[in-house]
Amino acid sequence: MAASEHTVLQFNAPSTKSLSAKVHPLVIFNICDCYVRRPDQAERVIGTLLGSVLPDGTVDIRNSYAVPHTESSDQVALDIEYHHNMLASHQKVNPKEVIVGWYSTGLGVTGGSALIHDFYSREVPNPVHLTVDTGFRNGEGNIKAYISVNLALGDRQLAAQFQEIPLDLRMVEAERVGFEILKTTAVDKLPNDLEGMEVTMERLLTLIDDVYKHVDDVVEGRMAADNSIGRFIADTVASLPKLSPPAFDKLVNDSMQDQLLVLYLSSMARTQLGLAEKLNTAAQIL
Repeated sequence: MAASEHTVLQFNAPSTKSLSAKVHPLVIFNICDCYVRRPDQAERVIGTLLGSVLPDGTVDIRNSYAVPHTESSDQVALDIEYHHNMLASHQKVNPKEVIVGWYSTGLGVTGGSALIHDFYSREVPNPVHLTVDTGFRNGEGNIKAYISVNLALGDRQLAAQFQEIPLDLRMVEAERVGFEILKTTAVDKLPNDLEGMEVTMERLLTLIDDVYKHVDDVVEGRMAADNSIGRFIADTVASLPKLSPPAFDKLVNDSMQDQLLVLYLSSMARTQLGLAEKLNTAAQIL
């Protein structure tokens, strides 16, 4: 790629268009993993986003892969052959996933972003540019999505305008636990199943205490009643199974014992495979 002559304008206000994006947590985890494994001289990671465009116009980002590149102050060079080979490999597994844009690590857009975006604009119409702050400053993950509009005067292109669009990042509870750990810059070790369950139960108890406090404030007249919240609490309580405390304790203990048994069997299988590998290696040496 040649040197870029574009001027980059970044607007943080949401776009007036109806275009929006939805990114799956797997994409964020994959981007962070690629950033950790980047070459020593690389300051950021650039890659391709895969997914589809939903009927309502939402760009559904479900997968990604990094693309090797070299970058200087005035130019960027992508390994286009590697990019096309990776795309062909991904589409053999899931033909429905197509290019929907590209990503880069760091805060916001840079001078070279216009040149890279111009390349992806030739790959797919109106690509989405996703930026991920892998530094997680102040314990927050700054993840934004942009689209680009070329500003021209007659036949002369003046600048590339990057405008932020709404981005939806939805996670189930297990994915949220992993994302919270990912945002922590210093982690001794990943929690095991029991520690993860303990953290989840503590969070659940905190939420229950908040519900108790809200109900007490409404009953005592310290807070105005909200019918929608009341109906939601009533539906939640009604959805719980009617079990006596001894039956509930037995159910929890049985489930815990089943999980411990599965962990024990998996540990035995892992140990057996390790011994078999060592014996096989020793037999080959002898």
